[in-house]
Amino acid sequence: MFLDHPSITATNAQTEADRLERLQRVYGYAMALADSAGNADFVDKLVQLHDHKGTLIVFWHAAPSEEERDYFARAWTSKVGDGTTLVEHEY
Repeated sequence: MFLDHPSITATNAQTEADRLERLQRVYGYAMALADSAGNADFVDKLVQLHDHKGTLIVFWHAAPSEEERDYFARAWTSKVGDGTTLVEHEY
């Protein structure tokens, strides 16, 4: 079992706990896409997921590939995410 998952934070998480739940679902969706693509290194690159007022910010240890960026774009635009294309990447 992998125990070093990225931290998950959100602006206003204390008053809007659903933001953290949404990030957990988005993380699971992105992980499933990576697993189905055979991308075992994906999880090791992640540092943090943060929801800042409806914008998903993904923090990386190393620069993500275009495919890895797409995992989060697909997850965030889906019904488990925010339904928007507001995704930023920091590394």
